[in-house]
Amino acid sequence: MRQAKEYRKRAVQLGGVLIKVGQFLSTRTDIMPQVFINELSGLVDKVPPMPYSYAKKLLEEEWGNEIDQVVDYMEEESIASASIGEVYAATLKENGEKVAIKVQRYQIEKIFHMDFIALRIVFWILSVFTSFGRKADLKSLYTELITVMDQELNFHQELDNALYFQTRFKDYPYIHIPNYYSHLCTKKVLVMEWVDGAKVTDIGFMNRNLISVEQTAKRLFEFYADQFLNEGNFHADPHGGNILLQRDGTLSIIDFGMVGTVRKQDIHYFKQIIQFVIMDNYDRVIDVLDEMNFILPNANRTKLKQMIKHTVEMYKNGSFKTLDAHTMEQLKADIRIFIKDQPIQLSAEYAYLGRAMSIVLGILLAIYPDVDLEKWGNRKVKKWFGGKRLIESIYMQYAKDTIEPVFSFPKAMLNWLESGEKDRQWDKKKEQIRLKHHFFVVLEVMLFTLGVISGGVSLLGLSLESTAGIVLFWSSVTCFAGTGLIMIRHYLFLRSEK
Repeated sequence: MRQAKEYRKRAVQLGGVLIKVGQFLSTRTDIMPQVFINELSGLVDKVPPMPYSYAKKLLEEEWGNEIDQVVDYMEEESIASASIGEVYAATLKENGEKVAIKVQRYQIEKIFHMDFIALRIVFWILSVFTSFGRKADLKSLYTELITVMDQELNFHQELDNALYFQTRFKDYPYIHIPNYYSHLCTKKVLVMEWVDGAKVTDIGFMNRNLISVEQTAKRLFEFYADQFLNEGNFHADPHGGNILLQRDGTLSIIDFGMVGTVRKQDIHYFKQIIQFVIMDNYDRVIDVLDEMNFILPNANRTKLKQMIKHTVEMYKNGSFKTLDAHTMEQLKADIRIFIKDQPIQLSAEYAYLGRAMSIVLGILLAIYPDVDLEKWGNRKVKKWFGGKRLIESIYMQYAKDTIEPVFSFPKAMLNWLESGEKDRQWDKKKEQIRLKHHFFVVLEVMLFTLGVISGGVSLLGLSLESTAGIVLFWSSVTCFAGTGLIMIRHYLFLRSEK
């Protein structure tokens, strides 16, 4: 506890990379002790303001013009001071609009890169001389940390992020992404529309302006659920200060320096985990976590499987709802000890995704304690799995995943059979043709037989209106369709060889 408080105190005093490292490590529940997580999670990126003279000098250098040729007025006292940038209020000369100007701090890039060198030495010492360093993949952790910070140092990247969110959510009437003046933005300067509003957690503001708290919570949930469930970027720093509520109930999202990415492959992993949990197949859950690089080589997979299964079963039978506060804290402590003991490590993307999810959940519970995530999320998750009933969609997805290798095998086999040297003798070619012909025949018989069996069994399932019957019916249809396609390919092959 004392060390955690000391780090937080020094980070606030010295600023720079120490604050960013603290914020980064506060997301790493997989490797950091809980006492550090609790202390660092409240670490605010706030430092003493820099002199206005530096901001003015930098703006003139970046714009290539006198400052009074661009702005009519600019407040000399900044409205926000962070480790990377300083924000000033100003009025543009070109249109008289009030704007926020974010200016990179004096020599911050040089300071950060000097700190990076020191940090690399510290990580090396940890990896060689401590048990923690031997368990964690500190090389990957260091690379992730540097990548994240380098992105925040480049304001061009933040501008691109903001424009991405503008485009993606342009059809959301209750979401507002500020406009940016791209011709005035540089690697060290951002100029954006001024946004008035209160923090989204300000219940008093909502009451005074007759804004529905429940509707605000639902809108916030919809906005972030879309990012967490679908391919694309997500806003990775969704604290109350970056989500401003306007008088008409519109949510204005600001600060896109910290953005993560949900890849198509990630969505596939998430669906597989849900699918195998519902099917009670925890061996496959562990396999998927392994594919996601969550589990380091010397992890106790059996113990990990038991922990996941135990936690899921407690949720399924409603035990979480009946546990008292003491028991819940004990359970959380057991999970933390397990994670600490096991060689489990998340990538930066997953860590930031988890952090963003937990922050959004915290805001939802703070402003609307009666939030019903299951009810609100049912429609989105159903659509995410392909519509229809959730269980049916999961079985359909499972059938699709299962049959996909069957159809990829013929293609791979044909590619292998069709390969060969061009100067092959005619007798070898005839042998290849014969093998292809036999291959097509075997494949046609196999798929047709599988289709007949699936169709026969599905008749019973359909008569009982069971989900398994529906899945088998469609599997049967797929097999017959596959048989037809293979027969066409077989016919075209024989014609081409005449």
